[in-house]
Order: sequence, then structure tokens, then C-alpha cells
Amino acid sequence: MAKRRSDALVSAARTGDQAAWRSLYGLHHRRLTVWLRSLPPGDALDSPEDLAAEAWLLAASKLGEFSGSDDDFAGWLFTLARNLAANSHRKAVRRRTDPTAVEPSTDEVWGVTHDDHAQVDEQDSTRELLSHLSRREAEVVACIDVVGLDVAATARALGMKPTAVRVARHRALGRLRKILDERDL
Repeated sequence: MAKRRSDALVSAARTGDQAAWRSLYGLHHRRLTVWLRSLPPGDALDSPEDLAAEAWLLAASKLGEFSGSDDDFAGWLFTLARNLAANSHRKAVRRRTDPTAVEPSTDEVWGVTHDDHAQVDEQDSTRELLSHLSRREAEVVACIDVVGLDVAATARALGMKPTAVRVARHRALGRLRKILDERDL
């Protein structure tokens, strides 16, 4: 029965139902943003939230071309976001826009206070661990273990076969176990 409901959500969103689109957004937005935060940073001007917003805009414009269930939609949305993140990374390499450290100020600038999302979401330690893996393995672990996609959605999002996803995850988790065991010594 849940399968019918998710298929109905995608179908309704495709016909322009705003409530269905909001439901899809509610189901996937947080996971998408967390996943984008776990990827290696691209251009300093493209925050994970900006990339997620671009992915949603792209999904909205191409929704008529999409056919599938809610599970398929998640993989398709993550594929769009992954491509945008890859473009951001290529742009950063091309432009070499590495941010520089800014001297901390005790004064509030324009009434904005410092809010460290990475510490709140505990992403620093996750990113540090994922940096020990190959990009492919890090993306697989981020999809499955960080944001909770299933193997099929991960395979679709990363353009891999489900078997390759399972193998990459198995190898990555083995490497991560070894790293964590060495730290405990």
C-alpha cells in the first residue's frame, strides 16, 4: 500500500499538485542536503544548500520527463544533485577559488552571528573519515550510511550497478573499521 501512495505522490506532483510536491520535498530535502554536505567541497561559492536548491529547481523543470515511483525519484534527484556537485567541483578546480581564513571579529557584521552548522550536524568527523576513502566509496557510504538511501537509489544516483554499490560499501566500511581501530590504540 505504501508503494501506491509513493507512486501517487510522484504522479500528482507531475500533474502540478503543489501538496504532492511539498510531500516529496519533505521526504527528500533534508537527506539531500546532508548528503551534499558530506561530499568533498566544490566551488566555495556553492554551498550544499545552494546545490540542493538548484537540484530541486532542475527536478521541477524536468519532472515531466521523469517516469517512476517515489523510490526512483529519490535516485533521480540525487543524480541531479551529484551532477551539480561535480560541476561545482570542476568549476573550483578551473577557477581555483579556495577560501582564505578570515580574521574573527568580535563585532557582529550586518547583524549576523556565527552559526557553525558543521559542528551542529557533526559533519566534520564524518567528512574527515570519508576523506580516507576513494571518491566512489565515499559517495556510496554517504548515500547509504549518512542519509539512508537504499542500494537501488544509491546505484541510480551514482550511475553504478547495485552489485558495485554493495562491493564499494563493503570495502569502504572495512577501511573505516581499520582506521577507527588504529585510532583506539
